Amino acid sequence: MADPFIRVRGLEQKFGSQVVLRGIDLDVIRGETLVLLGTSGGGKSVLLKHLPGLMRPWKGTVEVDGVDISALNERQLAPYRRKVGIMFQGSALFDSMTVGENVAFPLRESGEKDEAAISKRVGEALDIVHLPGQEDKMPADLSGGMRKRVALARAVVGRPACVLYDEPHAGLDPITADSIDHLIKDLQVHHGMTNVVITHEMRSVFRIADRVIFLKDGRIHWAGSPEELKVTRDPVLRPFVDGDSGEPWE
Repeated sequence: MADPFIRVRGLEQKFGSQVVLRGIDLDVIRGETLVLLGTSGGGKSVLLKHLPGLMRPWKGTVEVDGVDISALNERQLAPYRRKVGIMFQGSALFDSMTVGENVAFPLRESGEKDEAAISKRVGEALDIVHLPGQEDKMPADLSGGMRKRVALARAVVGRPACVLYDEPHAGLDPITADSIDHLIKDLQVHHGMTNVVITHEMRSVFRIADRVIFLKDGRIHWAGSPEELKVTRDPVLRPFVDGDSGEPWE
């Protein structure tokens, strides 16, 4: 039997009168790379924010490592958030902090006081993303791809069991996006991490995904393997996979 690290059941979310998620049932299997696809406004980022407890369900439950976190308070959530790292869209680095300070931020927030231990963990995280010795640089001095790598280092510095990625390829050239894909798979294969990735880059989907979920209008419209996605005749997915709007070229 597959072992779910995260289990979502009946998840609904709304903002005012706008219903964003409409009854999501989803298992994130321990050790897999799961890719979330979907149209803009389909609910992908909102779903992702529920997985570490950054948002509370309107209805339904989210379990992390066998524990329902849906009703936990901030103090109770802390140990489960340490199990789930997140790489935010746009990297979300603190411009006034050095690379090392950015990466160390989650450790200090969790109460770590030992500066030698912090420095060691930061160095290890930067090694993982192939940015050794870059602790003293400022974010303004980094390329877009390097900023993404620093954001990923910050997501893994606490040694989580699972990492969430919100559009890690956004704004990157194809070669840099490929390097991010390699890092994602390296974390899965060599560090045993579970990955959940939101992306619109179909080339990346076929390189990194073990399983694909397609969200539409707040519901899971389709689920399957990358191989099944390649050959699907689903009228919603086929144009998305091909990048074809159906409008004629003049």
